[in-house]
Amino acid sequence: MSNEESDTKLGELILYISQKCALDPNFGATKLNKILYFSDFLAYGNWGKSITGSQYQHLPKGPAPKQLRPVRAQLQASGWLAIQPVQLSNGYVQHRTVNLREPDLTLFSGTEIALVDRVIEQLSGLNATEVSDLSHLEVGWKATRNGETIPYATVFLSSAPLSEAELWRAREIAQEIIKEEPAEAAA
Repeated sequence: MSNEESDTKLGELILYISQKCALDPNFGATKLNKILYFSDFLAYGNWGKSITGSQYQHLPKGPAPKQLRPVRAQLQASGWLAIQPVQLSNGYVQHRTVNLREPDLTLFSGTEIALVDRVIEQLSGLNATEVSDLSHLEVGWKATRNGETIPYATVFLSSAPLSEAELWRAREIAQEIIKEEPAEAAA
């Protein structure tokens, strides 16, 4: 996917998510980033390719698309998106993206939109801190530093401790490799 195509899909998905989350009082910039991240990484894990083709970077509040700011700025310049600042009771200001036109869903498959809808539903009751904390559990975020690209392949990694059966099998494989190495070296 070209960078232009990726940016277009990212923009349309921002418009779609903004429309779907319009009534979510917890929807702001942080939550938008996490919906995009989880949608793209789950798509990659399920189908071997992301929805938008965007690269994601490690940021202190969790993963975000590298092209988010320029794509969002272009949507605003085109009159298709607005940023609504909302003062929260905790003193923070929430930056809500508001779509000003319908998203072009012809760029996506029904399966892709269904996955995005599931992610939105799963995160619906969470606020910015909670979705940020959830994203900090992801191996890709843990394995990278601020500003670094999070590889899509990290979606296949788990940080859960190995079971006894998994440890036993790993030791078994290691022993097989050790036994084979001398024979290969002699050949």
